[in-house]
Amino acid sequence: MSILRMPAVKAETGHRSHASIYTQIRDGLFTKPVPIGERSVGWPAYEVKAITQYRIAGKTEDEIRALVIRLHAKRTELVMA
Repeated sequence: MSILRMPAVKAETGHRSHASIYTQIRDGLFTKPVPIGERSVGWPAYEVKAITQYRIAGKTEDEIRALVIRLHAKRTELVMA
């Protein structure tokens, strides 16, 4: 499993700024970052890909929010396994 840092996330999603990613997180439309160091965060690549695929497929914001909830739940399952 690979972790994408902010520049790669922006490139993958088409977002132009950090703020736009964090706005999406606040609105429940993007997963929260995971800590990868003392002062650094990233996102699992499969989460970024899944969200991008939903957007390309024209899914509604409610459908994307449901996906984000499932992706966060999957993180918990991976830790507990």
